[in-house]
Amino acid sequence: MLSQLLAKIRGSEPEEQKEDQTLPMAAAALFFEVAWADHEITDHELELVRAGIMSQFGLSSEVVDDIVVESHKQHDESVGVFPFTRAITEAWDEQKRFDLVEQLWQLALSNDELNRYEEHTIRRIADLLYLSHQRFIEAKLQAKRSK
Repeated sequence: MLSQLLAKIRGSEPEEQKEDQTLPMAAAALFFEVAWADHEITDHELELVRAGIMSQFGLSSEVVDDIVVESHKQHDESVGVFPFTRAITEAWDEQKRFDLVEQLWQLALSNDELNRYEEHTIRRIADLLYLSHQRFIEAKLQAKRSK
């Protein structure tokens, strides 16, 4: 499925198939990038990834499970986050990108211990999503308040 996502992002898929799973897979890849930043993905983090994808896209739990399983399985073959952030930046306005970064913060803060690599990963993703430093910090503070 990751190879399908990359093909869609590169534009080699038929137009009518481009939107179906491209953005959910891109978002899932970013969630896994943050979850893996501390080199451990817990069951709790997997549940947060599922919840984040469901809330962002309104997909059924079965579809989200398929996306999460495939994203997790393909994580080692990742080509970096740029193709995923590009797909999201092209499709979403600033508020939706901010909401995604806030969810990434919620994931990072979920175990009551913020790892510096998680913070660095979110900073890199926020930069690639064209969010200002102020919005990056605002997302972090909102995630802390909602905890």
